[in-house]
Parts: sequence; C-alpha cells; structure tokens
Amino acid sequence: MTLSFGQNGVFFMKKALLRCKTCGAEYGADRAPFRCACGEPLDLAWNGFGIEANERCQSRRYAAFYPFAAGEWRSLGEGGTPLVKLETLAKELGLAEVAVKNESANPTWSFKDRGTASCIAHARALGYTKVGTVSSGNMAASVAAYAAAADMEAFVLVKGNVADEKLAPIAIYGPHLLRVAGPYYELYGESLRLGAERGIYFMNSDVPFRVAGSRTIAYEIAEERGFRVPDWVIVPTSAGGNLRGIVNGFEDLRRAGLTEKLPRFICAQAANISPIAAAFAAGAARIRRFPDNETIAHAIDNPFPPSGNRVLAELRRLGGAVLTASEGEIVRAQADLARCGLFGQPASCVPLAVLRRARADGIVAEGESAALVMTGSGLKYTAAFAAHRLEWRDCDLASLPAYLK
Repeated sequence: MTLSFGQNGVFFMKKALLRCKTCGAEYGADRAPFRCACGEPLDLAWNGFGIEANERCQSRRYAAFYPFAAGEWRSLGEGGTPLVKLETLAKELGLAEVAVKNESANPTWSFKDRGTASCIAHARALGYTKVGTVSSGNMAASVAAYAAAADMEAFVLVKGNVADEKLAPIAIYGPHLLRVAGPYYELYGESLRLGAERGIYFMNSDVPFRVAGSRTIAYEIAEERGFRVPDWVIVPTSAGGNLRGIVNGFEDLRRAGLTEKLPRFICAQAANISPIAAAFAAGAARIRRFPDNETIAHAIDNPFPPSGNRVLAELRRLGGAVLTASEGEIVRAQADLARCGLFGQPASCVPLAVLRRARADGIVAEGESAALVMTGSGLKYTAAFAAHRLEWRDCDLASLPAYLK
C-alpha cells in the first residue's frame, strides 16, 4: 500500500515514536505498526504537553499531548465527561471521596470515542481512507460513527452469534458490518494481518493510538480535582488498553510537573471471566486463556486479553491490584449507581463492586479517595433489566390522587 502524507502530518509523525515497554523496541509513528515484534503492545512516546483551558473537547483541549496537526482530527465532541462525586457511597464505605468518571456522556455513550478519535487522526495523517475494528459493542458503534463523520469507509467485524438487535445501533452509521463465524479471539490478529494487506487501518482494542486516547481520562480526572490525584483509580478491564492508557496519562501529568504523585490502580474484572486476576493471584508473568464463561458484564468478557501481560507488569510495578466481582455483586452495583442517578452498563459498574471488596479486604483504607471509571451507558445493554426487580403501577385519572401521597 502506498501512503500519502499531509505536510503537517509528516512533520509531527516523524518526531513521535511507538515504544514497547516489554522489550524496549521503538518504531516510528509515521507508519502503522500495531504490535511489537516481540508480540506485546506498543505505547505512544511523545513529549508534547499543554492544556487549552477554554476548550472542552479532547482533540482541542489536549491537542499538545498528541502528534497530530489540527486538520487531522475529526471530532464529535468526545471527552469533557463529568466526574460525579457520590457522597452517600463515600459515607457508606468510610472514604473521603468516591467519584465516578461518567464516560457514557461521550458521543456514542462510551469511553471508546476517545481512542477512536485519536485513531482516526492517526489514520488520516498516514493517508488511510479505510478503517475497521473487531467488536460487537461499544467500539463497533464508535468506529462506525467516527468513520462516517470523517467520510471514511468502515469495516466492522463482529462475532457470528451476535443478535440482530445488537447490530442495528452499529449498522445505522453505514459501515460494512460483517458477522463472522469462527473463533472470535482469532479475529483480532487476523484483522490486523488483513488490514495491512488490504490498506485498512484496524483500530482494535489496544492499538497504540486507541490507548493514547484513553490518556485523556487521566488528564480530566486530575484537572477536575485541581491536579490532586485520587488515591485509587478503578477501571473495568477487558483487553487492557483502557487501563494502560489511563496509567500512561497519569504518568504524563507527573512527568510534566502537573501532579506530584501517581494514584494506585485496580483492574476490575467479572469473576466469571477474569484471566488477568487469575494470573495476578498466581504470581504469573503471563496470562493464560480463561474459560469463555457467561457474564452479565459482556463488555469485558475477554478470555484472552491482548494487553493482559502488559497490565500485569504495570500493576506490579505501581503497587496496584486486580479484583473480581460476582454476577450478584455486579447487579447490585448497577442498581446502587442508578439510585445515585448514574445508569451504567453492567461492565462499567464492576469498579463499584470491587471497591466494596477492596474496602472489606483492607486494600483501600478508611479515609482514602477513589475514582471509578464508568465506561459506558446502561442503554447499551438493556437485557440487564431482567436481572433487576423493577416495579411500576397502572392507574386511571380518577384514582391518581390516591397514589400521590
């Protein structure tokens, strides 16, 4: 494939590097390697920093943290999501602060829009006109939407057993939507291979610029707290790219002198599918494929996460933890957040469930603070309503006064 570069894109990209934290190898960001030759993921290495205080959108407020010319971004208004303090839960748990970073406020209702926006900018800088992803949920809708906004052709690959009703919210944006029979875990690597062959930029779960997009979650949490970082940041984890990006973001801020310390991190997984937790508990350096069990937290049901080994290494380096939540604990957490006015999809409620466990186990101490990343809207998975006891009543106009007491 022959790639064409805009003048500004060439200038910036030649200064940026993609670095493997596992083996130390470096690659130029003016091409599109998605994994290191050693098999582990890559991270953006870029020394620019600066904050445009009057801008809310990620692509304008934090543009200096990315090696893109302004014209390469195609924003839908991602970022700038609220950090909501939950005083009732903080009091219940004996903590100084419990706050939820509400990523459902992004354009397609999930954190994926941050990484998609930066991937689209990278793809445009490299001259791509076709993009793709492997997903059946948040990332699929995000890539389809942003490709439409950028007037790019999109290829979205989903599991062969995905129900029709889950496809409609993706198909509405007009991508090439392909339901692929066969082992889903093999699609990740096969899509990258075919993308390189066919000139399609596959922005899968933990490619470098998707991970780079998640850094802005850290920037915003710090900014919203006056650059005083919380003691703990808890992230629901599937592939591992989002957690990696958030860790990198807090390290960016400390390196720039904007914060004095790093928070500690908890990787939150559903107990039914928890390969990172299993490896962490066993003291292993590498994850093993986990049984592909069912969980209500379907957005994080990844039995063999591509960034699993990297997440293990980062958590051990930084004194973090990996905790799991049962199905019942996840449902309770979803209900509790809803009672606070926040309706997250089950996977995005796992952080609250594991925070309770972390308090019970003494991992999170009394009086500390915690930021929970609520990754997506509950409207993404309405089948979860069946797990709750929901009540309503019918009445006629004449009997209405009797109910309003």
